[in-house]
Amino acid sequence: MTHNDADDVVDRARIPADVDAPDRVAYGLTWRQLAILAVAGSLLYAGWHGLRGVVPPQVVAFGAVVVGGLVFGLVVGRRDGLPLDGWLLHAVRHVRAPKALSASAATTGPAPDWVAPPAGRMPLPAPLRLPADAIADDGEISLGGGRAAVVAATTVNLTLRTAAEQTALVEAYGRWLNSLSTPTQVVVSAQPVDLAGHARRVAEACRTQPHPALEAACADHAAFLADLAERRDPLRRQVLVVTRTGPDDHGAHTARRRADDTARVLSGLGVTARALDGTAVTAALAAAADPYRTARPGGLVAPDTVITATPTRAPS
Repeated sequence: MTHNDADDVVDRARIPADVDAPDRVAYGLTWRQLAILAVAGSLLYAGWHGLRGVVPPQVVAFGAVVVGGLVFGLVVGRRDGLPLDGWLLHAVRHVRAPKALSASAATTGPAPDWVAPPAGRMPLPAPLRLPADAIADDGEISLGGGRAAVVAATTVNLTLRTAAEQTALVEAYGRWLNSLSTPTQVVVSAQPVDLAGHARRVAEACRTQPHPALEAACADHAAFLADLAERRDPLRRQVLVVTRTGPDDHGAHTARRRADDTARVLSGLGVTARALDGTAVTAALAAAADPYRTARPGGLVAPDTVITATPTRAPS
């Protein structure tokens, strides 16, 4: 490190990553954990007083130890990054939730009398309630009580920057985070790259090259892409920033304006950012739902759209 680089280093303060973690009240436990222990202790105390005259004390003590151990494990245990009691609650909701869902209202109502009940335990499909109601042409997503917009952005390699540049980028990103007044989501995902289709397009373009040397180089590059698609599963990184309207925002295009402001601020960090329109937002949501499905040209239609086709006459 040179003398100039040492002078450019700025003191930094460590910020914990678990800023949303609940506060520890006593003995390293949160209010929720203390409440569970208090309720379990009250029930055990009531059971002791109710059973000590009927059941031998040794049996009551053994049962209290077993139940207390299970409750303590439920309080302090964690699985998949969640508290064990919350994880069990989600598991119960998943088991009780319907597994067959349909977006068509005609299949989610009560079955007519002439419909025979399905054999076995196969239930009728339940209504599929999506958080988004509609997507406008400008990219605004209707969420029932609010609206949202999506910004696509690239990434910045901090490793190739000097210490002063890294500090400036982090401070600029921190100023943007501090300026947020509504819920904002930053989604970083890995999307598959269709190298096979790109290789076919390059191979088709080889025949239009003006010189044999260019045609040979183009064919060699197409063969390289095709071979890479067969041996590897290439991925690309996608960064989406979802901005939402607040409870006090009543404008018709507030979410879109927030997305434009976000793209303008992020552009100052050296990234390429743009607010997505309706077609791009639809493609982004479809890719998030099924990243390994090839995007259909022309976008997707709404669930209630009637699809028609021109009838073809059979050959005589």
